[in-house]
Amino acid sequence: MNKYTITLAKTCLGCKKPSCQKGCPVNTPIAEMIRLFLSGEIKTAGKMLFENNPLSIICSLVCPHEKHCEGHCILNKKGTAVSVGSIENYISDFYMHDTNFKKPTPNGHKIAIIGSGPAGIALAFILASKGYEITMYDGHDKIGGVLRYGIPDFRLNKSTLDLVVEKLKQLGVKVRPNIMIGKNITIDDLFRDEFKAVFLSTGVWSPKKLGIKGESLGHVHFAIDYLKNPNVYDLGRRVVVLGAGNVAMDVARTCIRKGAREGVIMYRKGLEDMPAEKHEIECAKIDGVKFELYKEPIEFTDDGVIYKTTDGTEETELFEADSIFVSISQNPNDLIVQNNKGIAVDDKGLLFTDDSGMTSRKGVFGAGDAVTGARTVVEAVAFSKRVAISIEEYIHKL
Repeated sequence: MNKYTITLAKTCLGCKKPSCQKGCPVNTPIAEMIRLFLSGEIKTAGKMLFENNPLSIICSLVCPHEKHCEGHCILNKKGTAVSVGSIENYISDFYMHDTNFKKPTPNGHKIAIIGSGPAGIALAFILASKGYEITMYDGHDKIGGVLRYGIPDFRLNKSTLDLVVEKLKQLGVKVRPNIMIGKNITIDDLFRDEFKAVFLSTGVWSPKKLGIKGESLGHVHFAIDYLKNPNVYDLGRRVVVLGAGNVAMDVARTCIRKGAREGVIMYRKGLEDMPAEKHEIECAKIDGVKFELYKEPIEFTDDGVIYKTTDGTEETELFEADSIFVSISQNPNDLIVQNNKGIAVDDKGLLFTDDSGMTSRKGVFGAGDAVTGARTVVEAVAFSKRVAISIEEYIHKL
């Protein structure tokens, strides 16, 4: 037993109406989790967490806790909130390593999940545990989506994700990697092959570009592409990252870990305007990331970034850099929409769905970043929990 985890758990007041639970997108019963843990019922606590959130072991590591559960803790008024993430991870890790999942009796209904990020994995767990025959399709060689290819190892050890995949397979989930559904295999093919419903959770993997001169140069890269496999990049000594979201922080911190002497965030506004979570910004500072504020790039050259100041003077100057990363958000991949009729999207390419998660094509559902744009893992899980109910209702009416 981890003595430190017990100490953290004992700081919880056990509120009768826990505000931390209300602050969680999946309504995690935090006070009950801690009560069970301190009562020696860690397996019961772990089972409860998993059934409420199949990705509890991951959300406990990568969630912006200061925004959700810990941010709503009543102890914030007096000092420090309960370390919910640390406690939840200890319990969930114990449960996932201790439990062998059994494949349930098939109920005769097949469901296709296209995209294996948080939304797809959550749905697979929920429906596979009820006997649905799940097949997951992904364009990468391993499943996990943004969890594997968009979150650095220092934030999420991939052995944790491998454990999650192992549990999926214990439930009978089939995985078909290295395939992009849309062109060779279409949604029509899936329905032809007796899948009752199709779930789209393809994420947002198409990087937005700045559209300025020099963006095609060899030392200019897109942030989301870099995170897929940082080891193949030769970045040099000084790296500048354009953008100030969580992905930008991850890239700058990863560059330093991969040997760059300087990792610099360049942003057109001030520190208080950055879209990244405060915790991520603080972590970047601790890792040695530097910040160049009120600077907007106007051109890339072989020597670095030409920028103009945005604090009123509009002076232009060269910021020297060996490598440049563009990190200004991502768009969804439109391969599925281009090659399959009847699936409507908005002007950003995000899927249109009704309140049940169904797209404009009957039997095709969507969730996760492909519908909402880039959000947190726990928000994707919350969305998938709602859509799982809708898919079951739809299949039972067929």
